[in-house]
Amino acid sequence: MTDRLPHEKGFHVSWDQIHRDARALAWRLDGRGPDNGHWKAIVAITRGGMAPAMIVARELDVRRVDTISVKSYDNQSQAEAVVLKSPDAEMMGDGTGILVVDDLVDSGKTLELVRAHYPKAHFATVYAKPKGEPMVDTFITGVSQDTWIFFPWDMALQYVEPYRGTD
Repeated sequence: MTDRLPHEKGFHVSWDQIHRDARALAWRLDGRGPDNGHWKAIVAITRGGMAPAMIVARELDVRRVDTISVKSYDNQSQAEAVVLKSPDAEMMGDGTGILVVDDLVDSGKTLELVRAHYPKAHFATVYAKPKGEPMVDTFITGVSQDTWIFFPWDMALQYVEPYRGTD
């Protein structure tokens, strides 16, 4: 087997797939909020968590939606996680009743940073890699640590070489 770069072991997610998986996440979270099963608000981790958070908010009829902007990647390389924008402090408190949504937990560093600010929030992602799983409370699909997930908002349609060879 030939050596591949990390992004060459790709898991391509279409808009249809992210929609189905985010709805499945909403169904898994339905009735699990601390207020008679309801969530006080949803906070999307930007940018990847915005699409899943929108879908979860619609499915669970949550109208209060905010964002926390965390930068943890430079292109395809992980960097130190830094909060660039925080959600409404009064709404957040210690995170009780807040559902924090992201597309993926990879190393867990982003969620670790956000969890330090809001320790009582519930953290949910659509996809999870093994290193990050301890930082997430609920997720839908596990993928291997060496898989790069290509999300539809990062992609354009183009030809792709076959996985093994070109014959």
